[in-house]
Amino acid sequence: MTVQFIQTYRDLIRQRLADGDLGALAVDMLKAAAVNNGRWAGRWGEVLDELRELPLETRTSLCDALVEQYHSDAAGPIARDHALTLLGVVSRGLPGDRLSVERLRKLDELSLQQCVWYGSRYEALAEAELAAGRPLAPAVVAVFRRTALEAYGDESAVKLAATLTEPVLNVGEEWAEQALADGTGHDWQALLRHATTATASKPTTKWDKQARALIEALGADRVRDTVLPWLALVGRPRTLTLEHQRYGPDVNAAYDPYNANALRGLAWLLSLLPPHPQTARALGALVETSLKKVAGLGPRNPKVANACVVALSRIDSEPALAELARLATRVTYKNTAKLIDTALETRAVALGLGREEIEELAVPAYGLTEVGRAEYGLGDATALLEVHGSRTVLGWRNAAGKPVKAVPAAVKRDHPDELKELKAAVKDIDKMLSAQSERLDRQFLARRTWSYDTWRERYLDHPLVGTLARRLLWTVDDTTVGYADGALRTLTGDPLDEGTEVRLWHPVEHEPAEIVAWRDWLERHEITQPFKQAHREVYLLTDAERATGTYSNRFAAHVLRQHQFHSLAAIRGWRNKLRLSVDDEAPPATRELPQWGLRAEYWIEGDGGEHYEDITESGSFLRLRTDQVRFYPIDAPENSAHCCGGEYRMWLRDGEDPVHPLPLTDIPPLVLSEVLRDVDLFVGVASVGNDPTWQDGGPGGRFREYWTSYGFGELGQSAQTRRVLLERLIPRLAIADRCLLEGRFLHVTGERHTYKIHLGSGNILRTPNDQYLCIVPKANAGGPQTGYLPFEGDRMLAVILSKAMMLARDTEITDSTILSQLR
Repeated sequence: MTVQFIQTYRDLIRQRLADGDLGALAVDMLKAAAVNNGRWAGRWGEVLDELRELPLETRTSLCDALVEQYHSDAAGPIARDHALTLLGVVSRGLPGDRLSVERLRKLDELSLQQCVWYGSRYEALAEAELAAGRPLAPAVVAVFRRTALEAYGDESAVKLAATLTEPVLNVGEEWAEQALADGTGHDWQALLRHATTATASKPTTKWDKQARALIEALGADRVRDTVLPWLALVGRPRTLTLEHQRYGPDVNAAYDPYNANALRGLAWLLSLLPPHPQTARALGALVETSLKKVAGLGPRNPKVANACVVALSRIDSEPALAELARLATRVTYKNTAKLIDTALETRAVALGLGREEIEELAVPAYGLTEVGRAEYGLGDATALLEVHGSRTVLGWRNAAGKPVKAVPAAVKRDHPDELKELKAAVKDIDKMLSAQSERLDRQFLARRTWSYDTWRERYLDHPLVGTLARRLLWTVDDTTVGYADGALRTLTGDPLDEGTEVRLWHPVEHEPAEIVAWRDWLERHEITQPFKQAHREVYLLTDAERATGTYSNRFAAHVLRQHQFHSLAAIRGWRNKLRLSVDDEAPPATRELPQWGLRAEYWIEGDGGEHYEDITESGSFLRLRTDQVRFYPIDAPENSAHCCGGEYRMWLRDGEDPVHPLPLTDIPPLVLSEVLRDVDLFVGVASVGNDPTWQDGGPGGRFREYWTSYGFGELGQSAQTRRVLLERLIPRLAIADRCLLEGRFLHVTGERHTYKIHLGSGNILRTPNDQYLCIVPKANAGGPQTGYLPFEGDRMLAVILSKAMMLARDTEITDSTILSQLR
């Protein structure tokens, strides 16, 4: 809207007023609204403000003219909306209630919006309703509250929202509606209203003082028992689905921003209550729920997650510390992860411990009385809680000591609280097992060592961590040991019950014959490791890398799905910046290794296609192209390159000299192996070559050559490890006589065809003529039952075995998409 346009209409309005032609004025105003797309902000809003100052009679006549235009046969729906809004602006303070039915209809339409358009002056409709003595519907109140919180919300919307005090929370979310139902009465209303004021990064002393008074009025136990069930409902599907033409369908998966402030306040309130395990559990769960990513919007609400971390850091209890330690292994969102790190560092300093020690000491036993096991008597029945691998099982015995499948009826009737706590403990243990497994997997590069006694206490004999530690190999002084038959044992089976220093065993430090011997030892004792250790891929320096000297091209020239790569990088401790299709620079994906004084870099660039069509609505590239892996001193200046591609260069401050990449021969073998293993994981998981639906090469077919070369090409190190394992597994399968390992493929003989499954990508070729067979694995494919497996976590192995089982019995396949290809 130009200044000249505004002035033209201002002059026209003044002329119409001088002529007394209010009908023509109404028509001109609707024309202006149409040209301005219904927005009444900025200087054009000043024109409307002038109309409010007109004499009462003049405004009354103008309102009548707008009503006439609204009912005009020539008026379309857009013009009617403008007339209705303008009427609300001009009629303020006038007697009568014009177009009230039509206004209610429009407000009802608005109730399904996330918020209203900036400058639309729809608040005039709400003000007209309030002036008529009618309260707004709760869903309408929610819209105007959300509008006021928008970054572009104008002053009039903010003022209106400030007057809308009922209901205290926005409707539309299950947790909020439950809170409104439970939180009746003055004291509860005051507590919820105080919670909505939590708009800062952390509570002030004044905020806490008022919160404590509100808690005291209701009782701490009552507040906890009432609020925790609300938090369990957060993140469920909305009870009122919003229209999403403007924001996209995933707006319904995000939090209501007004209610999000209340969630932050409730988290802070809980931290003021006496410590309780359920409180820590609920806050930790809410952190993860709030950081769950929504397509197109990112994490649901990081501010709520941060508030929960602040709350956990304020609770002085072992369960709260345990939640922080668990979250430290799971949270990848940068700001929240930083808050968790700060909280753990603060607690470590207060106790005079190191960060690693506080994470070890924070792992609770969860009531386990021995490693991976506990019994609880509940009346005549006995509950048996046992950790089996990566999951926890809750079993039952009756009064006679015989196992029963279901929970005894007497337990449900007489011990409901104990039963509830046992079921919660099962979930907690499963979560912590996963977190501790990931933490242990990262210890290879941490250079962590323990005294023998400390290690036994915190690892081998810890009721929970011991279930993982006893399935791993360790180096005690200079002797490799594993745990079997109730003791630490050497490769020859001799027990070892003392030592000085302990560290986690890594295959790169040992000869191949010894590695194979330990694999055999684990198999003899049927020990399934929580992650690859004895079977861990080892990446040794190649002749090509010795030739390049300072960089590795082993994982260059791949095409990766950017967002999947970004998530994996964060999980593995790499720092990465999403590549956007903008004029900006970005550093490579980097992993800092402070214990070694090194920084690893993986050079990447965005690939948006010839016309930049392969980008999201937010401007981020869908795919990346990969280049070199390099190592620098950890304090070397940062490299960067344009987000859309181009050479990396080192940014130097005044007086700084360039720092050259380190020769690969100077990188410790363990560091080189673990870094390249990470990069192999990124490629192995995020490569578009793993997508079975991309036989045509993806958009425009431009990735066809890459897809074919990757999907059926030479095996990488992880695929070679998979091949070695399959050599052991296949003879145990029921379909062993139909399987043959040959080169890069597992050959499976079916009744219809013979099939070749690639050991790297899982892609399939079938006879005749190596025709491609597309089978898309389910997201939760767990693989068939194969008996003993030496380690957990190789999803591609499960996919390959599942496909082999299916194809060996190809006459039993019922899936129509597969059958259409087989015929």
